[in-house]
Amino acid sequence: MSIFEDAGPSVFFGRFTHGFHSFREAVSASMSTASCAGEESDECRDDAAAMRLKLVAIAGILAAGVAGVALPLVGRKRRLLRTDGGVFVCAKSFAAGVILATGFVHMLHDAQAALTGPCLPAFPWRRFPFPGFVAMAAALGTLVLDFVATQFYERKHRDEVTSIRTATAAAAATAANTSAEEEESGITVVLSIPQESECQFAGEKDPLLITSRHSHSHSLGHGQEEGEELPSHVRHVVVSQILEMGIISHSMIIGLSLGVSRSPCTIRPLVAALSFHQFFEGFALGGCISQAQFSHLASALMACFFAITTPAGIAAGAGVASSFNSNSPRALVVEGLLDSVSAGILIYMALVDLIAADLLSRRWNGNARLQVASYVALFVGAGAMSILAIWA
Repeated sequence: MSIFEDAGPSVFFGRFTHGFHSFREAVSASMSTASCAGEESDECRDDAAAMRLKLVAIAGILAAGVAGVALPLVGRKRRLLRTDGGVFVCAKSFAAGVILATGFVHMLHDAQAALTGPCLPAFPWRRFPFPGFVAMAAALGTLVLDFVATQFYERKHRDEVTSIRTATAAAAATAANTSAEEEESGITVVLSIPQESECQFAGEKDPLLITSRHSHSHSLGHGQEEGEELPSHVRHVVVSQILEMGIISHSMIIGLSLGVSRSPCTIRPLVAALSFHQFFEGFALGGCISQAQFSHLASALMACFFAITTPAGIAAGAGVASSFNSNSPRALVVEGLLDSVSAGILIYMALVDLIAADLLSRRWNGNARLQVASYVALFVGAGAMSILAIWA
């Protein structure tokens, strides 16, 4: 308290402003350096061989991505790959493990390597854990986006269900009024016939009323059932869109990194690793799209956009490979920050919207065998993707 009394708030604000300007100048200075040591070894540089491998990578990764994202979409009406089937649940758990390991082991590690390497000055990049902080901020931002999008879609679908219920209730009321008018006219006619005819008419009248009430009750009950299932449907809509955003962001980074490389020694192990990675990420995304029940056009557009992102990044990187320095400070800072953002998004989506949403769901409580198989698939997927970090 004495410090504040002696210095005053204005002094602390001035110090904070001065510190912020110093930090900004240090960041700008660290990114202004034109070159840096650490280029790819000349012994392994071969532009012609690298270009051939890039073409192979484009074809292989594109095929793997298309196969992975299309399999759940095409097979959702097949018994083996139905979204509520055991095979689909285990395969999606495996894919969730792949995505989790991609965020923790690959993207976060690459961000750390880019932002703490010798090409960048110690201040500010090694004085503060930027990769973890940016990943945390991205995860929290994804949480907020997830919440806002879910609320928006829930409100939208709730309004639609309310409109349907109102229309159904109005139709039922109209039918009930029509039935009542017919009953009144029928009673007028019955008054002129013998008592036994009146009894017979009464016997015919009751089933009509019972049927009308049953129909009205069934309509309202059906609307309620739809309303109860809407949140699950809405969650898959939101999850599929946010998951695609996270996957596409890091897929473009990976594609650019591979495309600008001029070393066959670097590209060769990446081809198989990225094809494996792309297939199972595509399967997880395709499963979410399938569960969201988008239209065929929307599903096809989302699937295509995912499948072409990494190949497009490779092609773009290959186009600028001769003039692009991947070890320049500016490139390292941009790559490190984008890797950190991608890591935060993927970690959040894997843990919250894929793993927790499926493996902690009550609908699998009665199937112990499926639960064990799902957890095994999750661990195997995470382990397999982690092992690939040895080569890529």
